[in-house]
Amino acid sequence: MLNKLAVNKIIEVAILEDINGIDNTNDYLLDRESMGEASVIFKEFGIVSGLDVLKWVFEMVDEEIEVEFKKSDGDIVQSGEEVAVIKGRLISILKGERVALNFLQRMSGISTMGYTLSSLVEDYPVRISDTRKTTPGLRLLEKYAVKISGCYNHRYSLSDSVMIKDNHIKAVGSIEEAVKRVRAEVSHTITVEVEVESLDQLKEALKAKADIIMLDNMTLEDMRMAVSINKGRAVLEASGNISEENIVNIAQTGVDIISVGALTHSAKSIDISLNIV
Repeated sequence: MLNKLAVNKIIEVAILEDINGIDNTNDYLLDRESMGEASVIFKEFGIVSGLDVLKWVFEMVDEEIEVEFKKSDGDIVQSGEEVAVIKGRLISILKGERVALNFLQRMSGISTMGYTLSSLVEDYPVRISDTRKTTPGLRLLEKYAVKISGCYNHRYSLSDSVMIKDNHIKAVGSIEEAVKRVRAEVSHTITVEVEVESLDQLKEALKAKADIIMLDNMTLEDMRMAVSINKGRAVLEASGNISEENIVNIAQTGVDIISVGALTHSAKSIDISLNIV
């Protein structure tokens, strides 16, 4: 579930960005007490995500606005289907329209992409995960949208776990030394993940007893070999240039996790409109 207090901070920034002072259209055009109703319509296939955020946007603009959901987050929606009805002052509906739709379009786009990818590998014992490649300030919402899609979340922040990447290894000299240093400092509840680019590095990470090993941009053959060498000792995560075209082949190698940065940095927003009834 989304934390409303945290999300409202995001919404407040977005509203102040969009209404920087006076609204030169609605404030001079509309009667402040004219009441109306609007329908939120998907204009293409998608997985709806972010309905609570839509509602909270309108409530922040005008606490007397009523939002009725016709769908739930995670529902499959076809082109032309209604997902929500907004009732209240027309001036308030139109003030909140763009911000509310921006959130809903973005989040639904991420959920739609995640649904597509997870559906492709549903017959394999593998999880599709996001990354930290999120839009600054929107990580909470984008990772929620990933979860709604049937995929999973990686780290929310640098505080969640240890991930030793190529630059860390270069900085300290070796995988073994890097793992040794962090193990000496972090809590026993913190997992340690190491990114490797070769089977030799994989063996070094296994020797260092890494909990999770990320196979970065490895070939399918090397991934299969990594699974064989690993023998279930560490969780294996495949990463790098994952797409609809190759995700099934990667799942077939036997890795445990496939992390997809594109889920949050390249998902196409869903086309959604708000129409005054």
